[in-house]
Amino acid sequence: MSATSRVAIEAFDGDNTDRLQAAINTLSASGGGRLKLLAGIHLCRGLQLRSGVDLHLGAGAVLRPVPDYAAYTHTTVSVIAEKSDRGMIVAKGARRIRLTGEGRIEAGCESFIIGDDESVGTFIPAEFRPRVVVFEDCDEVEISSITISRSPMWTLHFVGCTDLSVRNVTIENDRRLPNTDGIVLDACRGAVIEDCSISTADDGICLKTSIGPDGVAIGRCENIVVRRCAVQSLSCALKIGTETHGDVSNVVFEDCSVSSSNRALGIFSRDGGRISNVRFSRIAVECLETPDGFWGSGEALTVNIVDRIAERPAGAVENLIVEDVTGRMEGAITVIAAAPAGIRNVSLARIAIDQQLGPLGTGRTYDLRPTNADLAPKADGGGRANAWTRGEDGRVIGLQDYPGGMPAAYVAGVTGILMNEVRINRPAPLPQGWNENDVVMETASPDGSGAWQN
Repeated sequence: MSATSRVAIEAFDGDNTDRLQAAINTLSASGGGRLKLLAGIHLCRGLQLRSGVDLHLGAGAVLRPVPDYAAYTHTTVSVIAEKSDRGMIVAKGARRIRLTGEGRIEAGCESFIIGDDESVGTFIPAEFRPRVVVFEDCDEVEISSITISRSPMWTLHFVGCTDLSVRNVTIENDRRLPNTDGIVLDACRGAVIEDCSISTADDGICLKTSIGPDGVAIGRCENIVVRRCAVQSLSCALKIGTETHGDVSNVVFEDCSVSSSNRALGIFSRDGGRISNVRFSRIAVECLETPDGFWGSGEALTVNIVDRIAERPAGAVENLIVEDVTGRMEGAITVIAAAPAGIRNVSLARIAIDQQLGPLGTGRTYDLRPTNADLAPKADGGGRANAWTRGEDGRVIGLQDYPGGMPAAYVAGVTGILMNEVRINRPAPLPQGWNENDVVMETASPDGSGAWQN
């Protein structure tokens, strides 16, 4: 997009919302252009980006949204996430919009923390928190070069957008604040995410398809490329799901690095949408155990399908390629179909991972959350109530013991899986609670009972 007009705004002592929004509106009405924020602090409430406008944060510019949920009553959005219906910077139905520059957005997460839950190691978030950026039904979108820090909730959320690019963006969130996902593509079509750096307490880059107020999927997610990104995540670094009401197809994650993360690569089918034609290629991983109850615990790859609502069974996962993955993990590789739709046609090739003993022992269970138990978490569940829903036995619902101990790879209910040059280096002697078999596969025998094949 070439800016036809250019407007520069100096930092202003006080709320700058009206000046910024008026400049955005004028540029859009005149055919588009660049609004450049000059060096200094620009305090504002919610902003609505409009067609044809490039909101450019110049070197030294800091956009500092007001840290108060009530400040965003005029920038509400249609897709509710973690009770939030508001964004700090929003756009609806806009075309040719950009958020660029060498400056920063400092989103003030500390104002949305109400406590510290030492029992699980996370802060307790406020009940209502705004997302930083929410673009809905926009076309020709670019976000590039900016840095976003301390998001109180999801950082970049794109809903139903097309022709989208996110390049050279840095996201630095507090790794103890739940639900601070880095980049979320929700029913988007035709997107490229590349050369980004993300550190967050929740999913790093996540593709999903939410449900609308009419109970129908808001759309499908397809033709997505994620490449050359570096991600740290205390949930799943590169992820598809969990919300999968519409189909997800034609997705590539390549040439990425994952470090200091609970899980590296993940696909989670729960809500009826089919997930197909997905490839993870040339990924370096470092996956570590986490305290009991966190999402995952050191898995390099987690693929699972679970019916969490009986009336809306999960969709199938089909045609998955995972290749040229290297690094280390304190958990295992898991590919598990726990629902009738199943997982079909999986290829694991040229995988070289060191499986190491973690300090906590939590890697000895595999994780099938979220389950139907997570739909109504207990009020006293802490900052991540739906992650710590416990049964009468005191155990987190959805965490399962590996039969016979933790293997290097556990495959259950999968139709058609090929493993070629998969090398998992394991310690010798094996630690207590580890399976003596490197790969454990569970399939259904003709009489319907479980049959083990190693």
